[in-house]
Amino acid sequence: MLKHIVMWKLKEHAEGADRAANAAKLKQMLESCADLVPGILKFEVALAQPGLEATYDIILYSEFTDKAALDAYQVHPDHVAIKPFFGAVREERQCMDYEI
Repeated sequence: MLKHIVMWKLKEHAEGADRAANAAKLKQMLESCADLVPGILKFEVALAQPGLEATYDIILYSEFTDKAALDAYQVHPDHVAIKPFFGAVREERQCMDYEI
């Protein structure tokens, strides 16, 4: 199994919206990718919550059966289509993939 974890810190304002609006939009866009390819075992998207420690605004925690499933997800047209918006609103991005 392969775990794929990505975190984004967003710009205060981008694409005509504030950080909170863009975070909500990113969450919705990511959630639309939850069933794109066979081999996605878990797909969880969360926003930073008031009162809980967070240095990033949005996180994707996902699990794939193997690297081939993650690779298929990465190049799926629906996933590729959302990347420009992510690039436009993010200040920072961190990612880690690991096998267990």
